[in-house]
Amino acid sequence: MPNRFQKQCVKNTTAVYKLDSKGTITVINTCSDEDGNKDQAEGIARIVDKTSNAKLEVSFVSIFGINLFWGDYWIIGLDKNYNFAVIGTPNRKYGWIMNRQPQMSKEELEKAFSILRNQGYNPDHFVMTTQVFK
Repeated sequence: MPNRFQKQCVKNTTAVYKLDSKGTITVINTCSDEDGNKDQAEGIARIVDKTSNAKLEVSFVSIFGINLFWGDYWIIGLDKNYNFAVIGTPNRKYGWIMNRQPQMSKEELEKAFSILRNQGYNPDHFVMTTQVFK
């Protein structure tokens, strides 16, 4: 379920999370638009639930080093082999399926959709992004 800032993304969508030595999680989201131009957004994430580490807040807006507009990114499902994660928000307005590989098997996708259904999401509202990396 793409967010408004993802509307231009038509292919090759990636999300990279990196933990630095200070404990800051850097988030880099990248995609390509219809013309093949690369679009990138960089932000930071912070762990909200330190017991499970499954609830994050992410901000892509920083003014004078102060991050604003934090959004919830909750891990609501995880493949037993960590091949994919299902991310959602408490209001179920946004969600993502993040896979380690460019393509998911039908079985993995059905597992992810099952997680979404069990969490109150409609998988039909999710947009599958074409992944064509060279």
